[in-house]
Amino acid sequence: MTPIPNDAHEWVSFEDSKRQRTWLFDVTFLESNWTCIFGNGCQGILSEPSPELVQGCCSYGAHFTDEKDQRRVEKAAKRLNADQWQFKAKGKNGTTKVKRNGEIVTRIVQDGCIFLNRPDFHRGAGCALHVMALDNNESYIPLKPDVCWQLPLRRDDEVSEDGHVITRIAQWNRSHWGGGGAEFHWWCTEAAEAFVGKSRVIDSMAEELVAMVGQVVYDQLLAYSNKRAAQPPMTRLAHPVVRRKS
Repeated sequence: MTPIPNDAHEWVSFEDSKRQRTWLFDVTFLESNWTCIFGNGCQGILSEPSPELVQGCCSYGAHFTDEKDQRRVEKAAKRLNADQWQFKAKGKNGTTKVKRNGEIVTRIVQDGCIFLNRPDFHRGAGCALHVMALDNNESYIPLKPDVCWQLPLRRDDEVSEDGHVITRIAQWNRSHWGGGGAEFHWWCTEAAEAFVGKSRVIDSMAEELVAMVGQVVYDQLLAYSNKRAAQPPMTRLAHPVVRRKS
């Protein structure tokens, strides 16, 4: 019997009822129990495992989607106070920069993103923008760089010559980082340690998914996924990490 490819994923697609767009979702990842384990065994993304640094995926800073994304985060940074942000004093000189290749990124301070509070900070390790959101009981999505609040989800829009758009929502893979993906320890969607959540990604990251695709499309996806959940388990393909583990 021919075995299933080790990296096989199932996808579902449907047409947008209001736009010239096809939505394509990686349901294998969205129905998995992946969860962020920042500060709870996360190995980071340096060339070697470094859980003791508690940097998560913040070691190299954030790459902004565009100038609008940059301006939104710079505006949010002005609201941060010293109780929430370890490097507020350094932030007075700016929190972002444009690299020679034109990429817009957050500044690096002490080998990590300027917004990353370190373990010795009195509020603990983690994103200062996330801390502010928790303090103010507000969503962190309008405050953080797009790539930060979306991870490990990724949205790609492919536009055909006739204007039709294919939008893919899937997990970030090492290959998405280009040549740099092989140089650092991008591991969290590849290791069983992160697939220990108590709910599906489609449920635990509902707020992020709604922000990425809209409420109507999310509700359609959720209805489809819930119908699949009622089917026998053998009719659904488990995530490759879970398959390897079993």
